[in-house]
Amino acid sequence: MENRPYGPSEAGRSLVAEASGPRRRWPRRLLTAVTAVLLAGAAAAVVLLLLLPSSSHGPRRARPPAAGAQAQAQAQALTAVTSGRPAAPHEVTALIGRQESRVRARPRDARAWAVLGAAYVERGRGTADVADYPRAERALRTSLRLAGGKDAAVLDGLAALANARRDFPAAKRYGEQALKLAPKRWTAYPPLLDAYTGLGDYKAARQTLDKLLALRPAAAARPAVMARASAVYRDQGWREDAVAQLTEAAAAAGTPAEQAAYLAGVGQLAWERGDREDALRHFGAAVRLDPGRRTAWAGQGRALAALGRTARALSAYQRAQEKHPSPDVTLELGELYQSLGRDGAARGQYEQLRDQIRQAVAAGVDEELLTGRFEADHGRAREAVTRLRAEWRRQPGIEVADALGWALHMSGADEEALTYASAATDKAKGGGVRSALYAFHRGMIEKDLGLTAPARRHLQEALRISPYFSPLRVPAARAALRGLGDVPDEPLPPASRKP
Repeated sequence: MENRPYGPSEAGRSLVAEASGPRRRWPRRLLTAVTAVLLAGAAAAVVLLLLLPSSSHGPRRARPPAAGAQAQAQAQALTAVTSGRPAAPHEVTALIGRQESRVRARPRDARAWAVLGAAYVERGRGTADVADYPRAERALRTSLRLAGGKDAAVLDGLAALANARRDFPAAKRYGEQALKLAPKRWTAYPPLLDAYTGLGDYKAARQTLDKLLALRPAAAARPAVMARASAVYRDQGWREDAVAQLTEAAAAAGTPAEQAAYLAGVGQLAWERGDREDALRHFGAAVRLDPGRRTAWAGQGRALAALGRTARALSAYQRAQEKHPSPDVTLELGELYQSLGRDGAARGQYEQLRDQIRQAVAAGVDEELLTGRFEADHGRAREAVTRLRAEWRRQPGIEVADALGWALHMSGADEEALTYASAATDKAKGGGVRSALYAFHRGMIEKDLGLTAPARRHLQEALRISPYFSPLRVPAARAALRGLGDVPDEPLPPASRKP
């Protein structure tokens, strides 16, 4: 197992255990002992309070900031959006208002335009309002023009915008330009990590992470760096390392919004390994810290649904979808309705999904992957194949390999489908991530090809990774395993003799 940056952690421990267990010591090369004790003690106390059950029936709502705290909140948002760290949506909106006033008063202020563009990107990602992306592009390109075409911070912003739009080739281009201009700036590395991952270049992603860790960023940046390391480790199948890094990031985060983002990430990792209760605790802690954290509300919805608390699950999904619904969550909610036999509600979600995709595409977002997934399962499988083939040629990541393999299967081309499903699940072919969905897809393809033993193995693996990974696909996996029957009671082959 690889060594983790910024100190040893017991892999896979939840923040609940962190708060109640003995405190770990941080390596001397990163922090002094005194600073480490103070930081860990404060963080553990905060996390313990956050993860205790709320005294009310619902999550605590954040109080509006006092007038004297508004300047501090804007300063925090400014620091966050210019360094790529998570920020609360209301703080980002306040920052946007200030920057819009500034660029009107100083239209040739390249720095003001750059901050405005970065803030639009952050708000668009946080609220799923794709209308912010064209605004971000205009602001960032204005800043780049005023700066003479060479400004690493603006190029970072353009790379982040391209990643948000799932345009990974453009994100790679901008990210590499920014890194060339300022190779010692840690903020140049996270957009490149996203771009390389989206393009399926996992070797480059790992090398980029190694370079980022070698920079030894300042203490304030370390939680964000840990979060980036966690994402890379998760994609490579190092699940315990991913959990440990993100747990450390949440404990050391500098603001409630940043901590909420990392707690939501820990919740998602717990969900992916099938731990519904742990996932729900971390998602709940995230929304108590930051009620605008949409990913945490959606995470609560899927965890509650897996626990059989359907009414509360639907309420959490509705909170996630307020104002600017996210297409991926709309699809998830539609499939939950379908699993409950509420076909009319499911059809309504699928119609909304098509509208949301059209709006996103108009704002420059590449939604071919999501569209292909939806059409393969709920619409036109052959159209899904056409879309996903083009997407694979443009940016061949693991997600696209899995989706294309499944679309080929749904259109009847199982032999070719298995090639892509194998690429998504075989570590030797790049598919290091442990995904119940990917294993399910491969198992179902193998079943239809008559490959009984591999099909049984991969379907069992899907349910072993997470018995709750999908309200529609878990019953299908169980039914398929029943159809495959028990493992034949045959004697083992004799041991081969050495020559």
